[in-house]
Amino acid sequence: MNAKTLTLILGLLCLACAAGPTGEFTLVSREVAEGDTLPTEYTGFGEGATLPLEWSGAPAATASFALVMHHVASPTDIHWYWVLYDIPAEVDSLPRNVTGVGKLGNNSVNGRMEFAPPHSQGPGPKTYTLTLYALSQEPVITVADSLVSRAVLLDAIRDITLDSEMLHVVYSRPE
Repeated sequence: MNAKTLTLILGLLCLACAAGPTGEFTLVSREVAEGDTLPTEYTGFGEGATLPLEWSGAPAATASFALVMHHVASPTDIHWYWVLYDIPAEVDSLPRNVTGVGKLGNNSVNGRMEFAPPHSQGPGPKTYTLTLYALSQEPVITVADSLVSRAVLLDAIRDITLDSEMLHVVYSRPE
């Protein structure tokens, strides 16, 4: 083996090690691609179903996951629709209308501990962001479950987030 080949092999091994044993952290849905239009059935104008999600490549030290779905109306006006945490590390997907996985936080639409489907107000497309967080441990939450908002969860996971991945979807209110 010559020096050039050895250098190439070592370089590829370094890239593989840097990516971790499972590769790059990804979050996808079979129902909608990154940046595409959210099907109506996953909004308040349809069935209001939760979007099925799949992920892979989480860091090896992942002990649990958390998920947040939000929309930024303005820098001071952020709406959140789904807060789900304490998702076990062995879980790598959430089916449509998921139940019984993790713990639900509240939403900014009605304050309930449930998924609130996007119900776009006003004209034009809105971008909704689903963010999956790989955590080194389960978050320590010091408030009642019903008070776990997006901000409370983000504060609780700030120092334990190993990696995160986002999926952006777009939706416009029907005419």
